[in-house]
Amino acid sequence: NGIEQKIKNFALDSSPSRILVLVDNSQTLPTDIEKMKKAVMEFAYEIFEGDQLFVLAYDEKPEIVQEWTDDAKKMEASLATFRKKGNPYLFDALEAATTDVLLPLMPGTRKTAIVVIGDGLDRGSKTAYSDIFNQLQRQNITVYWLQMPDRTAGAYRRNQPKANEIVNQITEGTGGKVFDFENASEAAKTICDELR
Repeated sequence: NGIEQKIKNFALDSSPSRILVLVDNSQTLPTDIEKMKKAVMEFAYEIFEGDQLFVLAYDEKPEIVQEWTDDAKKMEASLATFRKKGNPYLFDALEAATTDVLLPLMPGTRKTAIVVIGDGLDRGSKTAYSDIFNQLQRQNITVYWLQMPDRTAGAYRRNQPKANEIVNQITEGTGGKVFDFENASEAAKTICDELR
């Protein structure tokens, strides 16, 4: 409305965070299962008291690996179900993470985020890229990314942006950041600190 307003109060929001870790579990992902487990566990070590993690792995369908918990031992045991198969249906997995896991928490939970571990490739989702991108923005869900090298080496994608462009557009469009997968420990610390 063009009228200058002064900030009267500014306070730190110490409410707990809910972090959904979305892991690409597809066959051609350029890493091994042990490195993926280690990256997820970095978040279990870094969360603050009251924060909780949810792990969802995806290939052609998303699968719950671990429901909401703050128990690192429970998390570690659940990661034994990781395996690599099928194609990455990233957009369908993001849609399931948003609609089925995070939206039921809202509006009571103010601090929600998705951390994607993968390269940004989608091969076959029914959910359109523009639809999930708009939904993430509309629901005010911050997306962070632990990015792996693009397994397609930047190959042209007919009806959607290239994998690297998807990673950058989603993180920038939701207020998140991109981290190198090899620096998972630093990424987990930074993300958990930001959400605090």
